[in-house]
Amino acid sequence: MKKIIYTDKAPAPIGPYSQAVLIGNTLYTSGQIALNPETMELILDNIETETQQVMENMKAVLESADMTFENVVKTTIFIMDMGDFARINSVYASYFDESNAPARETVQVAGLPKGVNVEISMVAVK
Repeated sequence: MKKIIYTDKAPAPIGPYSQAVLIGNTLYTSGQIALNPETMELILDNIETETQQVMENMKAVLESADMTFENVVKTTIFIMDMGDFARINSVYASYFDESNAPARETVQVAGLPKGVNVEISMVAVK
């Protein structure tokens, strides 16, 4: 049975999608961008603060499903410029224990919502 996951500690969906969907013990998240959930303003100061906001949004979604980054088994990172990869990866890595890190792909794309530079989605299992 499908359960919709929602928290006001992450940006509210701005379209016909949910922040996450829980099916059994598996959580599928929508992609998160660097929107401040309180103001719905983008945090685009630099790629590090942008990535940190994305990860904090994802943390809030995971927590609303009683999970943490330790439960994450797969991530997808969409970036505008592969030249930013190392800086994005540095922030991303700070949220995971490298010995238990999830599977991941990172792809450069032609465009992302609201002109952001990074979007991340995850699959987690409890």
